[in-house]
Amino acid sequence: MLVDATILFQIAGIGIVTALIHTILKQMGKEDIAQFVSLVGFIIVLYFVVNHLSQLFQQMKSIFFM
Repeated sequence: MLVDATILFQIAGIGIVTALIHTILKQMGKEDIAQFVSLVGFIIVLYFVVNHLSQLFQQMKSIFFM
């Protein structure tokens, strides 16, 4: 099984962009929109993690139940 680091870079990139947008919006006084941006970033990262966990469990299932 190959270790694929692209998911880590994708999550880190989304986190950095989300944090940057959150900081800019908070400096502008738009805290409610900044919180919404953070929530959307969290949901996107959660989608990536759940998708990859699903793939991991499918691979484990195919290994143990041949």
